[in-house]
Amino acid sequence: MIDQQQTNKVKEIIKGFLNHMDLEADVEVGKPDDDTIPVDLEMENPKTLIGKEGRTLAKVQHLLKLMSRDEIEGRFYIDLDINNYKEKKTSYLKEKAREVADKVALTKKERQLPAMPPYERRVIHMELADRNDVTTQSVGQDPERKVIIKPYE
Repeated sequence: MIDQQQTNKVKEIIKGFLNHMDLEADVEVGKPDDDTIPVDLEMENPKTLIGKEGRTLAKVQHLLKLMSRDEIEGRFYIDLDINNYKEKKTSYLKEKAREVADKVALTKKERQLPAMPPYERRVIHMELADRNDVTTQSVGQDPERKVIIKPYE
């Protein structure tokens, strides 16, 4: 279990990282949920750390975890979000999944979504898991792995 002292240390590591990058951001570290430490950054130019399709954000998140390993023993994760990017992206992905699934159910023709990282593919699969008119499948190899939405047979 992650304690408050460890959470505070992670916050200091993140602030140091941002300082070395000459970036300014408000850092909010939330209460850990099991082995995940939620971290929210608010900044004026978030594109620097989000990157194209959130790829830089994923790498920064991983880097911050590596930098924090000396402070936290055992398995843990850092869930980094910047200016609510992940929340907005998740909402968009869910809407897109429902929209495409409706078309697939209507036309009975499968549709392939663009390549996306594992987290985003999981959002698609979870959003459509309870539907009985379509099914989902991931195909290909990362980083070109895609979700196919098919009519349920």
